[in-house]
Amino acid sequence: MFEKLKVHLALTSVAFIYGLNYIVAKDVMVKEYLTSFGFIMLRVLVGFIIISVVHAFFIKERLERKDLLYTLMCAVFGGAINMLAFFEGLKNTSPIHASLIMVLTPCIVLLISAIVIKEKVTKGKLLGLTLGLIGAGLLVSNGGSESDKVASVYGDLLIMVNAISYGLYLVLVQRLYKKYNPITVLKWIFFFAIFMVLPFGGRDAMHADYGSFPVDIWASIMYVLVLATTGAYLLNAYALSKVTPSTVGFYVYFQPLIAAAAAIIIGEDTLDVFKVSAAIFLFSGVYFVNKPTKT
Repeated sequence: MFEKLKVHLALTSVAFIYGLNYIVAKDVMVKEYLTSFGFIMLRVLVGFIIISVVHAFFIKERLERKDLLYTLMCAVFGGAINMLAFFEGLKNTSPIHASLIMVLTPCIVLLISAIVIKEKVTKGKLLGLTLGLIGAGLLVSNGGSESDKVASVYGDLLIMVNAISYGLYLVLVQRLYKKYNPITVLKWIFFFAIFMVLPFGGRDAMHADYGSFPVDIWASIMYVLVLATTGAYLLNAYALSKVTPSTVGFYVYFQPLIAAAAAIIIGEDTLDVFKVSAAIFLFSGVYFVNKPTKT
């Protein structure tokens, strides 16, 4: 009983960390202290260092050479494309839009699973996928006022690229999680991601004027680097060792609620009929995608 409580507390913490991350990360980039790509460079570098320390002390597991190329492929989608697209997209759209589009991930995982591993798609799941796509379409087509509509659509589309990339990563990485401790896998994914992100964010991260950063910006950066990157990844890794991936995935649905509440409270975003309608379609789609099929 106590073990189950710890797992659900860990997953609840992850939901809050990621939900608030939409607000915190955007604040740093909007104020132009760090570019989105420079921020990701710091994220993968610090993430690799912290996870490597945890791995060295507690796991001490080796990745077999024959699995390096496959892990590299997972890092492309789970450590480079998704992170670069997410932060650049978040910079150009609203926290509520970004968090709602990310709810589409289970639908994307279903579609990719059907293509890659030939998972059976039922009529109910197909309905869920359609509803989810309609919800995402509502958000993208009604992004902001005329003055910022182009930027918002660009941001929304990048968040969708992130969701697709992350969905593909979730399908591919299952093979490694069945064989290795999740922390071993994460260590190598972050390692490979450093070299993939370097051409995009290396210069920005190196030449940022860190001495001019006020305390609140440093606090936001540390939140993203320590909590939203390594903390959340490690908590998820712990949860995955105790419960099923579907249980872990369920907590993703709390993130838009947390992000929306935080954004509205601090005046960074507002609710409107399109966002509410999109949310209904997205959550309905997720429900049908995850609804157990009768046998």
